[in-house]
Amino acid sequence: MGRPRRSVGPLSLTGRRGPVVTIGDEKSGDVLEPIDRSDAAGSIGLVVVIALTMVAAVVSFLFIGRQDAEPWVIGLLALLAVMGVFALFAVAAGILQFGGRAGRFDLTKALADGSAEGTVVVDPLGRVLYANAAYLELAGATSADDVVPVERLYTSEPDVAEVIYRLAQAARSGRGAMEEVRVAGRSGETARWLRLKVRPAGTGGRLAKAVAWTVADITRERIRQEDAYVQLQQVIDYLDHGPAGFFSAEPDGSLVYINATLAEWLGYEFAEVAAGGLKLSDILPGPAVALLAPQPGSAGEVKTEVIDIDLKRRGGEPLPVRLYHKVAVAPDGTAGASRTLVMDRSRSRAGADLARAAEVRFARFFNSTPMAIATVDRVGKIARVNALFARLFGGPVEVRPGGETRSVLTGIAEADRPVLEAAIRAAADGKGDIAPVDAAMPGGRAVRFYVVPVEEDERDQEAAIVYAIETTQQRALETQVAQSQKMTAIGQLAGGVAHDFNNVLTAIIGHADFLLETHRQTDPSFQDIMQIKHNANRAAGLVRQLLAFSRRQTLRPQVIQLGDAMSDVTMLLRRLLGEAVSLDIKHGRDLWPVYIDVNQFEQVVVNLSVNARDAMAHGGKLIIRTANVNAAETEAFGEAQLPAADFVLVEVTDTGTGMAPEIIDKIFDPFFTTKEVGKGTGLGLSTVYGIVKQTGGYVFCDSKIGVGTTFRIFLPRHIAVEPVVVEEPAQAKPADLTGRGTILLVEDEDSVRAFGSRALTSRGYTVLQAASGVEALELFGSHDGKIELVVSDVVMPEMDGPTLLRELRQRRPDLKVIFVSGYAEEAFRKNLPDGEQFAFLPKPFTLKQLVEAVKDTIAA
Repeated sequence: MGRPRRSVGPLSLTGRRGPVVTIGDEKSGDVLEPIDRSDAAGSIGLVVVIALTMVAAVVSFLFIGRQDAEPWVIGLLALLAVMGVFALFAVAAGILQFGGRAGRFDLTKALADGSAEGTVVVDPLGRVLYANAAYLELAGATSADDVVPVERLYTSEPDVAEVIYRLAQAARSGRGAMEEVRVAGRSGETARWLRLKVRPAGTGGRLAKAVAWTVADITRERIRQEDAYVQLQQVIDYLDHGPAGFFSAEPDGSLVYINATLAEWLGYEFAEVAAGGLKLSDILPGPAVALLAPQPGSAGEVKTEVIDIDLKRRGGEPLPVRLYHKVAVAPDGTAGASRTLVMDRSRSRAGADLARAAEVRFARFFNSTPMAIATVDRVGKIARVNALFARLFGGPVEVRPGGETRSVLTGIAEADRPVLEAAIRAAADGKGDIAPVDAAMPGGRAVRFYVVPVEEDERDQEAAIVYAIETTQQRALETQVAQSQKMTAIGQLAGGVAHDFNNVLTAIIGHADFLLETHRQTDPSFQDIMQIKHNANRAAGLVRQLLAFSRRQTLRPQVIQLGDAMSDVTMLLRRLLGEAVSLDIKHGRDLWPVYIDVNQFEQVVVNLSVNARDAMAHGGKLIIRTANVNAAETEAFGEAQLPAADFVLVEVTDTGTGMAPEIIDKIFDPFFTTKEVGKGTGLGLSTVYGIVKQTGGYVFCDSKIGVGTTFRIFLPRHIAVEPVVVEEPAQAKPADLTGRGTILLVEDEDSVRAFGSRALTSRGYTVLQAASGVEALELFGSHDGKIELVVSDVVMPEMDGPTLLRELRQRRPDLKVIFVSGYAEEAFRKNLPDGEQFAFLPKPFTLKQLVEAVKDTIAA
């Protein structure tokens, strides 16, 4: 039975009742009426003021006399008459109404009054301005006096009160909010679920700061949701523990669902995989993932495939299964998430059909083989493919019996198609011993195809079997090996030529020094001798470039910061580039230190910049960037020769004419140049290559015709193992270069030996000459104890310099030695014991450099 309700009409501050929209109790028929105190109330103060004004007017008329007051009385009556007439017109037009809203129909209020959701409006002081019948029902109010705001309804329930407090705070800050909360039921009733909403009631007038609450009983809705959830849990439980596996995968290969049965088959705990985290590559062998790769299709199309394959258990063991793979295509043509049923084919029953078992084994081997396989008809249309072939051709190949099917020829370069097409036709005619076909594929990949015929009675649908092996990496390695061998051979040739040239130049420069000592600047021959020495020094510079390419030059590496080195060379670059080419240098942050020869590095940057300038004859922009590249980022550059290690990258980019691919393959060769005759030696980039390689770095070039060229230099990051010893500045060379003592000069080149002997003898030394290491040992034995210093070439017949030094050390450990060579010191130091002490003088050298080296070494 419903509780008795006393009828309560909507109250306003004027005491009038508005229209009543009631909600009846189904059992008792009792009615609750909305409460409305929102009418704008008349001002009692204004009434008092008007009354006092009228009284004052009457009293004033008594004081001014009857005759004088008569015009005023008539004027006042006329004013009141006019106001009355206008009031009658306003009432007739509906502008004024008697009794507040009792006589008009308010649609919005009628909707609020009749709403099934409880609505209440509260002013800032907590007074209820409006409450509809549904709210009175929810609040249990029996009269206008006992209706309370929402904040006071559930003060005895802390959880509900906390929710209401949050909503009230949101309303005070001018925001709307909504929450759902569970409240205890009334006596004899079950708990209820309420949806509470709050918002500001208005923006002006009396409702400017009022708050509107909406309270809806959603108990039935929550019950329906809970019932649906329970049913869903039951369905999921049935799916999880069904006799077949099931999974769903997104187009990117991530598994969004896998049932407990399949998880058990694969050796995973269901709790591990229930929340995702697995990918198709975790349960499928690598190539097999391509069979399930999504393919675009027509909007609304549903693709279903049956695939016999091995899944991959957690421990790596194969699990033979049959997949019923279904994918729906979205309206935009992209594939959606897959739905895949998995049947375990490893649990064969006794007496199973042998042909069926053979089919399973064949499907397993066919899809698990490490070679891509496809069967094709006479024109190359695909009939069947395995997993690796699908991956090689960029996804599964849809086979449509009797319809249009993808051809094996469409995936290769146009120029290579006729050869493969001819091989397929030959196989279709039953011919054997078909030569393999090498073809190019998109993305720079290379593939070798082997085509063999099938049995004659099977050629209706499948005329040939095509085996494919990707040879991209093999081709790249072959190219790299060939390039490396070519560069090594050229380097050896360049180094040998440089060594012989250094001997010749040493003799030329030395004898020119002798002539300069005997000729004054006023002599007619003095300038000719200077020209000889100048050109010999130019030739020596070219030889140094050859040695740089062959990586046999002498380096003086030190630990530097690239940012500092680039700052030093910036001014030089701006002068070299001129006004037509702008220079932009962008340094990476916190660059790692590198261990390089500063002068050689500057030569690298200058050579690249000059080449870039020449490629931008009409102006352009040269950009030099530096950055750190860690081991994980090296793969992104796509250079197979670049190992996974930490590097500091120097990138030189121009906006010039660019180079063709056939030119890029030759740019590091010595004497190769694209410039006009007389405008380049062809040693600039070969020098860059040699310096970078000798430093332990890598250099690569990317170029496009009409776009520009980018050189990337990767210098190894230097990690200090021990403190770097800062060398003290060299002492000033002694002015007196004469000396005393016996020197053993070992040199197989007669002209160089003659020059060295004459130079040292002229400075006061006694010189013993030897043309080979064997002769030097004989002289040393006959003059043992007298020889203070040995000056020896490194590369000599019969016995080289390092071997001679080891023999001499056995006879006299403290003997002082100077090696002279056209090669770098590092080229032969590795042939000597660690810690071996000797001085080094690179060829070509001048007379002064020779006698200074001898003087310093003897004095040390």
